[in-house]
Amino acid sequence: VRWVLDHTLRAADAVFCPNQEAVELLRQRGYTRPAPLVPAVGVDTELFTPRPVRDRDSFVVGFVGRLVAEKGIDTLIDAVARLAADAPPRPLKLRIIGAGPEESVLRRRADAAGLGAQVDFVPPAPPAQIAGLMAELDVLVLPSRTTRVWKEQLGRVLLEAMATGVPVVGSDSGAIPEVIGDGGLIFPEGDVAGLAAALGQLLSDARLARSLAERGVARAREEYSQSVLASRTLAVYREA
Repeated sequence: VRWVLDHTLRAADAVFCPNQEAVELLRQRGYTRPAPLVPAVGVDTELFTPRPVRDRDSFVVGFVGRLVAEKGIDTLIDAVARLAADAPPRPLKLRIIGAGPEESVLRRRADAAGLGAQVDFVPPAPPAQIAGLMAELDVLVLPSRTTRVWKEQLGRVLLEAMATGVPVVGSDSGAIPEVIGDGGLIFPEGDVAGLAAALGQLLSDARLARSLAERGVARAREEYSQSVLASRTLAVYREA
């Protein structure tokens, strides 16, 4: 594997990188030619568009993705339970959209945390339906947790939520802080209290939520839209 990697890097005129850490890894391996920061996957800003603002009786926290341990959904369940125990100004709901081997474990954890009917498990859906489901959220959380062999490389659901005008909260795993920028809140991965505090901020501060939503829309469109990434990709090939 190392031979193939070294041979490829010697031959490459440029290497596309999805995040800044990838650029740094290339430099550590001695690669000195262009390493443009252009993620392979962006967000369809014609499908994921800002939602109409409307008042709700409840505060809906959402997760979209694979139901696996490294996504840290247990941290999210515990954080929502902690926030619910503090008598928030609006009832809390947690919507977990996706499928995976951890579903039964997560259902039991939600029941044990006393959330019961406050948690909905929703099966995976195609992008057009996901756009509609995201528009029903007050915040989307990506609580990923780094493992020995994996960390979050992009977090496309963050971009989709940001483009939809939904405030986002992410852990500090991998590229999540880089993707969110000033368009959301960050908490230390695995930190239940930190995530609960971030959710509490958005629940109690409508002005902050609106500001993050607006910044998220702008960031998704200007930095991560499919059209922007296509133009940057074309520019790299032309230069090469």
